[in-house]
Amino acid sequence: MNTFLKALITNSPNQLITYAEYMGAALYHPEFGYYMKNKQKIGREGDFITTSNISDLYGRMMAKWFSHICEKFHLSPVFCEVGAGNGRFARAFLQEWKESIQTPIKYIIVESSPYHHKLQQELLGADFSFFQVESLNEVGAFEGMVFSNELFDALPVHVIEKQNGVLYEIMIGIREDELYEQMVPLTNSDIQFFLQESQIELKEKQRIEVPLALKEMVRDFSRTLTKGMVVTVDYGYTNEEWMHPGRSKGSLRGYYQHQQVDDVLQHPGEMDITTHIHFDYLIQIGQQEDLDLLTKHRQDEFLLKVGILKELENHYDPNPFSEVSKRNRAIRSLIMPSGMSSFFHVVIQQKGLQFNANDIFAE
Repeated sequence: MNTFLKALITNSPNQLITYAEYMGAALYHPEFGYYMKNKQKIGREGDFITTSNISDLYGRMMAKWFSHICEKFHLSPVFCEVGAGNGRFARAFLQEWKESIQTPIKYIIVESSPYHHKLQQELLGADFSFFQVESLNEVGAFEGMVFSNELFDALPVHVIEKQNGVLYEIMIGIREDELYEQMVPLTNSDIQFFLQESQIELKEKQRIEVPLALKEMVRDFSRTLTKGMVVTVDYGYTNEEWMHPGRSKGSLRGYYQHQQVDDVLQHPGEMDITTHIHFDYLIQIGQQEDLDLLTKHRQDEFLLKVGILKELENHYDPNPFSEVSKRNRAIRSLIMPSGMSSFFHVVIQQKGLQFNANDIFAE
């Protein structure tokens, strides 16, 4: 990867690239990119963990909730998961649908990684019907739901910083095979428009990530969905939260062998790189693209609203390794205020529907 990066940088104007270009190469290069490699990324043997890898309950609860939405509002049962990773969410969802719902469903997986395509086929292929495509452009317009879990946080971002009242973009160069940062005066009109549109004004010495790729992704969602809902699960901040002094250095970071790495220029192509998303901007761009905000909840609150407590087994089992005990512990881990779910939010947007927030949850 360093050879490819070196060539990319040395062949670029002023021998500098943006953080977005760096992340695009480090994460998505067809041969050297982290997400594209034949390497375990999720779980104990990988670099990070997701909610769907804690328990199959997460996928099962989403299946039950989607079934409720389809039945109550006569929505077509087409579920499109964008960025499905190792396929564990899809398997839990489809298993629940097969066991307790049993009506026809079309499940579409949008996944750019050949390695994850292979894992999904191994996990799902023998038992379930599903469709795999590499991009949303291959998905025809449909009515139903677009779902993503930790997708937007992995999109390439630009990085800017304010020094002495002047805005700079942070660029990346290479010297003696070492990557380094260099500030250049901000000239990118798309970044300037983002700041105007999102009404973010940086404080002195504040650094922040600019998610230009988010807008195109939301547009793609809206172009594909004729009628239905977009459900985005991720971690991020509101504009007000971005201004907290503790976030003055931004949120860009890496995960390498389950260790957080602050310097994302380390281990290019070998490390996950992630950033908190701009929730207000996601909602704002959605509204511009006919995706109206229905509601936004912390993930633990959302799971409570869709009835996860009903899944708790009431009887006591003294064996801590029994399936009942494991399941109950998983439920508690998903809803405890100090648990993983408290760091995630569920943003629900609608297109061509007339729901309100109370309509979409079972009584």
